[in-house]
Amino acid sequence: MKNKKSANGKVKIIPLGGLEEIGMNITAFEYGDSIIVVDCGLEFPEDDMLGIDFVIPDITYLQENYSKVKGFVITHGHEDHIGSIPYVFQKINVPIYATKLTMALIEKKLEEHNMLRSVKRKVVRFGQSINLGDFRVEFIKTNHSIQDAAALAIYSPAGTIVHTGDFKVDYTPVYGDMIDLQRFAEIGRKGVLALMCDSTNAERPGFTMSEKTVGVTLDHIFAEHTNNRLIIATFASNVDRVQQIINSAKKYNRKVCLEGRSMVNVIGTAVELGYVDAGDTLIELDQLKNFPPERTVLVTTGSQGESMAALSRMAANIHKKVKIMPGDCIVFSSHPIPGNEKAVSDVINELTEIGAQVIFQDVHVSGHACQEDIKLIYALTRPKYAIPVHGERRHLQAQAKIAQSIGIPKDHIWILHSGDVLELSDEKARIIGKAQTGKILVDGLGVGDVGNIVIRDRQRLSEDGIIIAVLTLEQHSSHLLAGPDLVSRGFVYVRESEGLMEEAQKVVEDAVWKCLDRNITDWTKIKSDIKDSLSDFVWKRTQRRPMILPIIMEASV
Repeated sequence: MKNKKSANGKVKIIPLGGLEEIGMNITAFEYGDSIIVVDCGLEFPEDDMLGIDFVIPDITYLQENYSKVKGFVITHGHEDHIGSIPYVFQKINVPIYATKLTMALIEKKLEEHNMLRSVKRKVVRFGQSINLGDFRVEFIKTNHSIQDAAALAIYSPAGTIVHTGDFKVDYTPVYGDMIDLQRFAEIGRKGVLALMCDSTNAERPGFTMSEKTVGVTLDHIFAEHTNNRLIIATFASNVDRVQQIINSAKKYNRKVCLEGRSMVNVIGTAVELGYVDAGDTLIELDQLKNFPPERTVLVTTGSQGESMAALSRMAANIHKKVKIMPGDCIVFSSHPIPGNEKAVSDVINELTEIGAQVIFQDVHVSGHACQEDIKLIYALTRPKYAIPVHGERRHLQAQAKIAQSIGIPKDHIWILHSGDVLELSDEKARIIGKAQTGKILVDGLGVGDVGNIVIRDRQRLSEDGIIIAVLTLEQHSSHLLAGPDLVSRGFVYVRESEGLMEEAQKVVEDAVWKCLDRNITDWTKIKSDIKDSLSDFVWKRTQRRPMILPIIMEASV
């Protein structure tokens, strides 16, 4: 392991995801014959990715350089940082290094995929360093909305790179110690080649408020609703938030029930490891009926309006065990993620219609650093280069402005695209190439078997429906024996459009006879003519473009 800085050393930074998007964080660091990978997250599908469960990164670059990959180093246990591990590790199997709670959540995922025995894992403590080829990686304590979040000091012969992970500066954390600002300063004094800093809140001025301020608000809500059942929706991974709900429940003599698979998994793991102090406050869902509603609190998933999350099912009255009642107080302890506003609004309207009281203001603080917190990290580390990470283009640009405002030259600030290969040394920085990147779509058990063409077909089906034209031709002579018959779904209501469908059938019939009269026996040509004729007719009559699927069957007479 080469600890001393090499005069000619050059380190490569290759983001394989997590830039120009929220989620799918994964970055490779390469020096000589050594590659380490920071994080391995997933991204939730965009609205136009119909039927897709989630999105994972393309790791072709890592597969092509498998022999160099020394290990994966994980900053914290959120899905956008650990969610792809079970899929990626089916193709690449190297050791994983993470802090205690993060590793426990990773192990849950590996266990679900029957991979626990095959993947090597090592739990790392804050302040501890691990040697991985030409790299040494130190874990630094930070604060975030989940416990055991770490920043990384990545030491290479070319210099030190500090990667903040997702972080905030919380001087009064709910659990554990505050961020180790002293260590950031010590590393800064020794010299930092580059800082890769969380950009999620880079557009927001000021400081991020402490998580404990939410506890005060929760106490007020509990005090004002002593005669109501409380249902609080938050992110399953916000362990500190759930701890504060439990604290308020203890104070006001209520039992707490967790609902939603991810909520039960994450908080159950946190309780087992001692990151949540629940005492005898937690009860199972089946035990709710043993307590008066005003003596209970239901902590649930669904704060983002997800259609299958527990709160959404309650609001739609399709939850098997919980029914929303007039007088219930529903608290949204989160802000809608951009793009989810309409879904959240719909759930709130459904709950209000039932007669529940809904509270969705002032019950959340972010887990990400705002502008003044970001400036503090820059001031402590004093990097030569700034590389904004974690966020869409506008977030990265906002952090670039922050870096400039504290004196980093514009040509030392690098806003990268996924796949850019940035080569850094003490003398200069430059992009030297492009690695293959992309989005692998996961649909049920299928990984990567749904691509752009399938998505485009799904979009078309969802917009204009489908018309299937079925006909039977004689095996040798290609005489028309039956049909054509038309079947449609999602195009028009057939009973009210019989005239249109009869005309469409005549159009298909004419197209078939034209082909047969010209002695065309190539089925591909016949299908193409059917599609063209029917498509033109439908567009002229309806201004719609349904998917048209001709089916030709062969029969011998």
